[in-house]
Amino acid sequence: MPLEQTITVLLVDDHAVVRQGVRAFLETQPDIHIVAEAESGERAVREAIRYAPDVVLMDLVMPGMDGVAATREVKRVSPRSQVIVLTSYHDDEHIFPAIRAGALSYLLKDVAPEELAQAVRMAARGEAMLHPRVAARLMAELQAARHGPEPPSAFADLTERELEVLRLIAEGLSNAAIAERLVIGERTVKSHVSNILSKLHLADRTQAAVYAWRQGLMKDTP
Repeated sequence: MPLEQTITVLLVDDHAVVRQGVRAFLETQPDIHIVAEAESGERAVREAIRYAPDVVLMDLVMPGMDGVAATREVKRVSPRSQVIVLTSYHDDEHIFPAIRAGALSYLLKDVAPEELAQAVRMAARGEAMLHPRVAARLMAELQAARHGPEPPSAFADLTERELEVLRLIAEGLSNAAIAERLVIGERTVKSHVSNILSKLHLADRTQAAVYAWRQGLMKDTP
């Protein structure tokens, strides 16, 4: 596969056996290349500066700088890098800080290898994947936080089509699925997503979905 199509990945975990296992599988994928490993949050930030990887697989619980702080710093020093949390923890005190820090996806370490590879490919396209248990917890929290009879003025800058796209993002649809639903081109969907993120000052699709639910945009959605 040509180099420009290869997805570069940084592995971050304080357990060498975990890094070795993940590397062993991902290196069998012709379109994925492991550029570096890090056993700590501090080193993860240094490697992110050095390589600016497409995707960072981030453990959360590590000595020193934890995964949440490391995620925040990685997004600061390498904004184009997409962070996938890969952890054993699925409680609120880990999920929500990681998402707020800029993580795109949140997976548990029992994920199937093929699903992990798919998550890496999706992240490289800016698309999120959440473990079902995590997604259920996230959606329950966001639905509980819905309030107000009208979408707030924060959505005033969005066009009607952009609002449609945002609602579908919040429902968890991919760009391809949105294009099919709205009968428009996938390139047009990508343009709408870019405009939405810019107008709402958000970093990625996950934050856009969270924002839509929190601000009550989905209150009339079945």
